[in-house]
Amino acid sequence: MQDQKYTTDRASLLAEVAELYYLEGKDQAEIAAAIGVTRSMISRMLKEARASGIVEIRIRRQLESDPALEKQLQERFGLLNVSVTRVGAALSSSLIKLVGASGAQVLAEYLTPGTTIGIAWGIFTSATIDAFADRHIPARVVQLAGALGASYVEYDGYGLVLRLAQKIGGEPYFLNAPCYCPSQETVQSLLETPAINETIEIGKQTQVALLGIGSTERQYSSFYRSGYIPTTEIDQLHGLGAVGNVCGIHFNLRGESICDEFSQHLLAIRPEDLLKVPVRIGVAGGSGKAIPILGALRGRLINVLVTDAITANKVLKLAGDA
Repeated sequence: MQDQKYTTDRASLLAEVAELYYLEGKDQAEIAAAIGVTRSMISRMLKEARASGIVEIRIRRQLESDPALEKQLQERFGLLNVSVTRVGAALSSSLIKLVGASGAQVLAEYLTPGTTIGIAWGIFTSATIDAFADRHIPARVVQLAGALGASYVEYDGYGLVLRLAQKIGGEPYFLNAPCYCPSQETVQSLLETPAINETIEIGKQTQVALLGIGSTERQYSSFYRSGYIPTTEIDQLHGLGAVGNVCGIHFNLRGESICDEFSQHLLAIRPEDLLKVPVRIGVAGGSGKAIPILGALRGRLINVLVTDAITANKVLKLAGDA
């Protein structure tokens, strides 16, 4: 009981210090004099209040779009919708959050009760779901590609499906299998498993797909960084002309689907089925994604693009040069 009293008293003191500093605008020296402690102790208390969750700081940055770039991209590639966010010289973590927030707004435009939404893994798809506001939209949420690995739980397919389903009160369907299998026989055997077959079939009924756009560059490739494929394999894909992938579907800069032999090792929606999805939202940004985005646009693997202004400009320049 004594420990509990101390904990409660300590929390109350931290809350009082935080209110004086954050709400009443008093500086640390004033608070120290009022409470009877040193200024350095007040500084430590404020840090403790934040670390313990007594203080939560939220920064609401206004999303600023670039209508001119959006129009250029929409007309150039015949897209259903485009969202380009101005980010200035944003750091990569800030860029991911801003593009993800824009992705959440776009996703909200297409989600209605009864929709079947398919999700493929990715950092930007994860940021989109993080930014998506909780609301009741009874829908089916299906995993379009198998798992990347234990170290990628936050933005792997299983975790993304679960998080979005919880946010909208939807029904999740998981693809409980690895995305890549060294043996084609293993892939075929897994596809014959009733639970996996059911998810694959529901995936074919997807009406809205939320997709990451991957790269074959080592520093950006989820397949390589997850440890699924060795250096020789990623170099081989790159050597064949692959510049990126969507749901494991690799393509070259012209948007042509290549690496068919590699595709036979994947547990994911097939290219012909993905192309039948009416709304295919690709969310990606940053310097390493311009070339993969261009390939995905040319291959029509996505028909809605969410990105940042710097990347959008690079995509348009590449489209004019290549």
